[in-house]
Amino acid sequence: MTILTQDPLGRRLRIAAWSGAVALLALPFVAMQFTREVQWTALDFVVFGAMLLVAGGAFDLLTRMAGGWPYRIGAAIGVFAGFFLIWVNLAVGIIGSEDNPANQLYALVIAIAVGGAIVSHARPKGMARTFALAAAVQLAIGALALAMGWGEGSRIYPRDIIGATLVITTLWLAAAGAFAIAARNGD
Repeated sequence: MTILTQDPLGRRLRIAAWSGAVALLALPFVAMQFTREVQWTALDFVVFGAMLLVAGGAFDLLTRMAGGWPYRIGAAIGVFAGFFLIWVNLAVGIIGSEDNPANQLYALVIAIAVGGAIVSHARPKGMARTFALAAAVQLAIGALALAMGWGEGSRIYPRDIIGATLVITTLWLAAAGAFAIAARNGD
C-alpha cells in the first residue's frame, strides 16, 4: 500500500468528495432561505463543518493510500458509516432522543473504527477486522437497547433502534467486506 499522489482517478474522486462536502454544508443554509422548518445556528454550521472536515480528511487520506477500488470503496463506506452514525446520533438520537445518555454508547463504535484504523496502519486486513468488530458492537448496542427497553418513550420505538441498527451495521459490514476483498487482492 503506497501513497498515490499521481493517480488521476483518485484525484478526481477526492475532488468530488470535497465538492460534495461543501454542497452538504451549503444545503441547510439554502434551505433556511425557503422554509422555517430548517433553523440552524452558527454553532450547528461549525459542528457540521467540523464533522465534514474530519470525514473528508479521513476519506482523502485513505484514498491516497488506496491500491485499488475495493480499498477505496471500503474507505468510502467506512467513513460514511462513521459520519452517518455521529450525525444521526447528534441530530435526533438512535436510542430515544438525542438527549438519551444511552446514545453515548455509540462513541465506542467510533473509537473502535478510529482506533482499529490507527493500530492496523490502515492495512486492508486490519481494516476488514476493525469494521467487522464495529458492526458487531453496533449490533450489540442495538440489541442491548431493545432488551433493556431504552428509548421506550419514543413514539417510533422500537423501529428507530431496529432501523438505525440494521442500516449502520450493514454499512460497517459492507466496508469490512470491501477491505477483505482488498486484502485478498494484495492492495
